[in-house]
Amino acid sequence: MRSSTETRVIETIADMRVWRESVRQPGEKGKPQVGLVPTMGALHDGHMTLVRKAVRECRHVVVSIFVNPMQFGPNEDFDRYPRTFENDIQLVREAGAEVVFHPAVTQLYPDGHGVATKVVAPGELTERLCGQHRPGHFTGVTTVVLKLFSIMQPDVAYFGEKDFQQLTIIKRMSKDLDLPLDIVGVPTVREIDGLALSSRNVNLTSTERKRASELYKTLCFVREESLSGRRTLEEVLHVAGDRLNKMPEFSLQYLEACDPITLAPLKTAQTPMVILVAAKLGSVRLIDNLLVT
Repeated sequence: MRSSTETRVIETIADMRVWRESVRQPGEKGKPQVGLVPTMGALHDGHMTLVRKAVRECRHVVVSIFVNPMQFGPNEDFDRYPRTFENDIQLVREAGAEVVFHPAVTQLYPDGHGVATKVVAPGELTERLCGQHRPGHFTGVTTVVLKLFSIMQPDVAYFGEKDFQQLTIIKRMSKDLDLPLDIVGVPTVREIDGLALSSRNVNLTSTERKRASELYKTLCFVREESLSGRRTLEEVLHVAGDRLNKMPEFSLQYLEACDPITLAPLKTAQTPMVILVAAKLGSVRLIDNLLVT
């Protein structure tokens, strides 16, 4: 592992490109030259699992920290999104990443994100599930991710499977635009009670935090019941969703079982499938999923 003193913070696109050119030489045989872990900061062990995997697998690792305004709606939590930069830098150093790319909004959107050219992924992937409740969100995600890919030209980029729809869309964008890199999904990291790690978890009250594990319990219930054959998939989803919605302070947005490649909703349980859920718990929006293989 690299020394904790070697991590460099780069704040401009010009400097990032100079650094990338400095490591242009071919990597070791079978080892990618540059790995990228895109984040919005407020790093936790889920993020660090991605970073540590990248450090093991690549010669050079860049962690981007950028809270992207384009992917937040007008009534969403852009201003509330946790920003813990000093702590983030320490975690990245300890993990052994070589560079942190931390640009200002004006670096990535010099004319403003509202008028910037945007990358629009296929509607069948972006307009359902989270996209139905967050219009324009995935356009913001694909746009900023493509910009990061263009600036840093990584050989591999690492994303968490917790954001399964996002990962699916980025894989599709990469394939459709013939981008010369690999997209690697990394399994969700969970607390002992099953709650998926998320930067937004810090906004939960102590009471809400105790209830939050119901999201993962719901996913497990759907998996077990739907595969048992005792009830149809539609019945299981209805029962599970109704149960979650009736719990104090929960407001269910969606609970679906989908094809893991196309995200098309399924009528009958199958393997593989992915069960996805989103709900608001108090003022905090939580998402999770369970891949059934």
